[in-house]
Amino acid sequence: MAEKDICRILNTLSREYNRGAYPGRSSEGLNPEWECDPFHVLVATILSQRTRDDNTRKASDNLFREYNSIDAIAEADPDKVAELVRPAGFPKQKAKAIVDCCRILRDEYRGAVPESTEELTSLPMVGRKTAACVRSYAMDIPSVCVDTHVHRIANLMGLVHTKDPESTEYELMRITPEDRWSDINRYLVRHGQVVCLPNHPHCERCSVREMCDRYLSEKQ
Repeated sequence: MAEKDICRILNTLSREYNRGAYPGRSSEGLNPEWECDPFHVLVATILSQRTRDDNTRKASDNLFREYNSIDAIAEADPDKVAELVRPAGFPKQKAKAIVDCCRILRDEYRGAVPESTEELTSLPMVGRKTAACVRSYAMDIPSVCVDTHVHRIANLMGLVHTKDPESTEYELMRITPEDRWSDINRYLVRHGQVVCLPNHPHCERCSVREMCDRYLSEKQ
């Protein structure tokens, strides 16, 4: 699909989802109680791995009500953190990663979240998706953040033909102007939460269906 087509899709979706979405933000687009800064987005994105959007929000809200800074989590009991983040699944694994991550940020980065992908991905349970999410939403650095929604919808629409999220990331970077990279996650995630649902896409109310390979093939 040509560059102008993905920009057209993003422009159309932006009119529907002008707030976008990031891990921990409600599917209704409401702001959570916590700030959209590097610390909160980093932790919420770690919690978002292998779970549903609503579970991420519950776990994030639980955690940040109790521990709302890098230093506070660095000093926290991992078992208590595990209980708070239980709604997100894999509580012991995620709690250990989050506490270890905050200790590294406190001890090695003077309590700040680094900007580079290389430094971010050196942290526990932080892969390219999490790093890109932090860079995009919390640091305003153009990044293509590919989660399950983005990978699924980009392939359904025919924007890419890829087998894994990392390949999707690089292909979307190739076909999209850099100044629109961050819009990809912002709008495709919301579209995947509201209209293009994983098990039952609502093509009848999709504003970009005429640009979607899946819809056009089924329409024939």
